[in-house]
Amino acid sequence: MKKLPTWFFATAAIFALCGMIWGIQMSASHDHTLSPAHGHLNLIGFVSMSIFGTYYALTPMAAESRLAAVHFGLAFVTVVVLTPGIALAIADQSEALAQIGSVLAVISMALFAFVILRHGVGCTESHPFHDHEGRPKPAE
Repeated sequence: MKKLPTWFFATAAIFALCGMIWGIQMSASHDHTLSPAHGHLNLIGFVSMSIFGTYYALTPMAAESRLAAVHFGLAFVTVVVLTPGIALAIADQSEALAQIGSVLAVISMALFAFVILRHGVGCTESHPFHDHEGRPKPAE
């Protein structure tokens, strides 16, 4: 399935653009108070989403699973909750969103680990030169 990796990569690019714009704004204002939130936006929003997209592009059988779609939704919600949550915590307003976002991040990564352990890595779909487990068939 090519659609899910595309969603991961497109979302990662949007989060990266938001992070870049935010970084420029912090630099221009000389106020780097929210740097930890900015860093998490870049790390989880861009880096993690890109890694997830790469995995699903390389492992189409995993991308076709229902868990993969759940993983995308969970990873997206994690970024949307965690980033403003950290900003609110820094502003001494509330730590609740940051705490919820942190738990969501752990669940998202645990789900990713489960998907990897369940599906392996790489092309595991039916292929004329691979066996049923995705390994290359010996030459005849």
